[in-house]
Amino acid sequence: MGTVMAAKNLRAVAVRGHERPEIADPEGLKALAQWGAEHVDKSDVAGLSLFGTAGIVTSQDRVGGLPTRNWSSGTFEGAEALGGKRMAETIRKERDTCYACAVRCKPVVEVSEGAFPVDARYGGPEYETLSTMGSYCGVSDLEAVARANQLCNMYGMDTISCGATIAWAMDCFEEGLLTEEDTEGLDLHFGNAEALVTLVERIGRREGRFARALGQGSERAADILEMGHDLVVAVKGREFPAHMPQVKRGIGLLYAVNPGGADHTSYEHDTSYLGYPERMAQLGMHDPQPPEVLNAEKVRFVLYTQYLVHSIDSVSLCKFVYGGGFQLYDPHQYAQVVRAATGWDVTLWELMKVGERQLNMLRAFNAREGVGSEADTVPSKLLKPLQGGASDGVAVTAEEMTEAKALYYQMAGWDAQGRPTRAKLAELGLSWIDIGHRA
Repeated sequence: MGTVMAAKNLRAVAVRGHERPEIADPEGLKALAQWGAEHVDKSDVAGLSLFGTAGIVTSQDRVGGLPTRNWSSGTFEGAEALGGKRMAETIRKERDTCYACAVRCKPVVEVSEGAFPVDARYGGPEYETLSTMGSYCGVSDLEAVARANQLCNMYGMDTISCGATIAWAMDCFEEGLLTEEDTEGLDLHFGNAEALVTLVERIGRREGRFARALGQGSERAADILEMGHDLVVAVKGREFPAHMPQVKRGIGLLYAVNPGGADHTSYEHDTSYLGYPERMAQLGMHDPQPPEVLNAEKVRFVLYTQYLVHSIDSVSLCKFVYGGGFQLYDPHQYAQVVRAATGWDVTLWELMKVGERQLNMLRAFNAREGVGSEADTVPSKLLKPLQGGASDGVAVTAEEMTEAKALYYQMAGWDAQGRPTRAKLAELGLSWIDIGHRA
């Protein structure tokens, strides 16, 4: 979507309405809103209120789940310098919020002096940005990461893909595949904060052949520059977010099979099954599994929570506020708020089927465009053992991913190529979709 908009020189689409929507059950909706406001501090979103997503930098590091130096390690010696507590003590100016939200998880940072000025108008870096621009690149300078975040917001660039692509380039530089002549004068050793910020701006401004290549993302840059393919950490051209399959096995499967490539926001993370069994039971899952396993029950967990999250996406609700894990409201309350707003006598099961329809339509689109199971892979770098910290020596295996993928396809009602079958499309009322099934 962003690429299409960029090709049209389109920055945003703004729509303004002039009528208030009618609410089917205003009192019911008000009661749910009041319940949420009263329970923020009692729920597991309280940490988001305090530090935003930046608060999990140090906890991810402790369990060996903070991607470092382009996924060579799961621990970073500079994690504390990038964390939410440090941000709150130094550069954070205030907490912002989406309209009327009681969580207030959005950091606003400001830096008025020094090499990396930051304007509060551009918000502040979240966990993913602190990781991709920080630990991925071996950079522990919080002000530099905040500046890189601002530049991405100014130029309309995704911070995950941008930071991860620069981390790939740094890895190539460390391996001797790139020189300063190739990088047009930049010393891209891990940890060079000034080079990080300079390169983000060059990519945004499309300055020079090297920056233009990186602007295509790491997978295409490897093709353009003809090197470093084995150092790319992406699926379907989409760079990995900062959640590691080595310590959350289900997310490795999710990254592989997700129609749009690696996306940490399209299911409930592995930690939710063990951590929130009562909420998982609302989705029909009663056998909690630890994060480090990838068995049949974990595959089912990935699929069912995908249905839930795709459904929540369809309704346009916040996944920090509604969900099956740490969120403020549980799945049953999700169904309640839809009923209160719309007046539809809808059940949680029916909402889950909405999510299943969306997922199958996305896979059907891929199938129509010729994208099949061969694209549902994990990058080779994940097969190498991590170094240091709690995840030292841990690696993903190709065998476990292949087995889990086949089981996932079967549970989803797809064929061996990962395409929705005619029967599955018919069950979901999608028989009108033609992806060229053979007789």
